[in-house]
Amino acid sequence: MEVVSSYIALDLETTGLDPKRDKIIEIGAIKVIDGEETGEYETFVNPYRTLEERVRELTGIKDDQIASAPGINQVIGDFLDFAEDLPVLGHHVIFDFSFIKRAAVNYGESFECRGIDTLKLARKFMPLEEKKNLKAACQFFGIRQQQSHRALADARSAHYLYQEMQKQYGRKDPEVFTSEPMIYKVKKEQPASKRQKEHLQDLLKYHKIVLSVQTDHLSRNEISRITDKIIAQYGRI
Repeated sequence: MEVVSSYIALDLETTGLDPKRDKIIEIGAIKVIDGEETGEYETFVNPYRTLEERVRELTGIKDDQIASAPGINQVIGDFLDFAEDLPVLGHHVIFDFSFIKRAAVNYGESFECRGIDTLKLARKFMPLEEKKNLKAACQFFGIRQQQSHRALADARSAHYLYQEMQKQYGRKDPEVFTSEPMIYKVKKEQPASKRQKEHLQDLLKYHKIVLSVQTDHLSRNEISRITDKIIAQYGRI
């Protein structure tokens, strides 16, 4: 098998870890052809909700930075055009792939690709006692990071990490520097109905609750979960 040298190094910042419930807030990607950077893609994404304090502290991203950003429906096509049909590389790459694929499916796009996981490589080539997160792996391999927990900077760090591990171990273990099929099954989410939105608004008004999410951008499942949670906690009208 041939060692992969052309790929899209990808990293996302999100509101949380669950692609079914959480949203993308930043996309960063580096296009690498034959080992050389040939382009980059970077954008904030409006999640139509306020960020939790832990997300703001971790990323340094503020609500006013994403409030004027385009929604994922406006950027997913551009990103897929940028990515072409290249393999996607990232640190625990299935995480980033799952968010992008869910967004793609929701807006009528297809996203099937192969992946290269630098976390998997780090687990193979780093000592057991060493931490394997992106920051720790970069430090172990002598890669200086410009930033941490920002999408474009982390995408570039994963790219450099892959190149360094390939440089050190590619001749000895070329078979591990190949891509694998990315598997994440997802169905298109249905938009919330007018009746669902009206019922939720009535609940919010009755119980004097202020939501951190914009109801106009909720799916049918999302609005159902929120409604059920409010009823369980506060009761019906």
